Amino acid sequence: MTGVVPLVEARDESIFGSKAVGLGEAAREGLPLPPGIALAGDVVEAVASGEEDAIEEVARLVRDLPVPLAVRSSAVDEDGADASFAGQHLTLLNVASTDAVKDAVREVWWSANSDSAITYRQRVGLFRRPSVGVVVQSLLDPDCAGVMFTRNPITGDNELMIEASWGLGEAVVAGMVIPDNFRVARSGEVLARTPGLKRIRIRALPEGGTREEDVPAELAEKLCVDDAQLAELSALADRCEQVYGQGRDIEFAFAGGSLYLLQCRAVTVGGA
Repeated sequence: MTGVVPLVEARDESIFGSKAVGLGEAAREGLPLPPGIALAGDVVEAVASGEEDAIEEVARLVRDLPVPLAVRSSAVDEDGADASFAGQHLTLLNVASTDAVKDAVREVWWSANSDSAITYRQRVGLFRRPSVGVVVQSLLDPDCAGVMFTRNPITGDNELMIEASWGLGEAVVAGMVIPDNFRVARSGEVLARTPGLKRIRIRALPEGGTREEDVPAELAEKLCVDDAQLAELSALADRCEQVYGQGRDIEFAFAGGSLYLLQCRAVTVGGA
């Protein structure tokens, strides 16, 4: 098996890491993903070391992806039910060209081998040197995005809890806004809608990278997800649990009138 494959062909966690394989399964099941590729850990290390053959192998498949791109880690043992590496391994958004991907891959590799990442690994009982796969996907320009839990992580109730904000979902994940909060019964009934305070949003810059921008005052406390979109999210939650099993932590985005799955992992239950 080659070390650089379309996501739909990523099947082996020991080669590509759990994130890439999870997205590959989603692609094979027809879930709505942005297009992307998976890089094996040995290819990532070779790119980080400046090996030209590996850099060209990555560039060959990356050229087929619409830009801009998101480059994310997919370490072999990250984001299981007992540990989450969110905040430890780097994610680079709005990589503006295929030529810039090699530098982004190198930065992701270094982040997974940083002192803080190694210390976290040891704290959760992982003592081996990480094998760091990478996922490269086309980056959406979402109207809104966020996270969804298929079981309420606060109460444990069998209901959806959804948090969302304007723009890229990193504003929610990084705690930069008070997101809108929704509780939805598994039947689809909306149990609660609580507006947040969303004074900023993260948008992609034409030249690459992202920036924070002010949200118009009339949108700061306006719900960014309507009931029709909540129904779409409810259907996505059901489908993700059919594919992956119960207890899912889902990242999503609405862009151009369509819902996209960005990531689906087990809810972290300890060790984080």
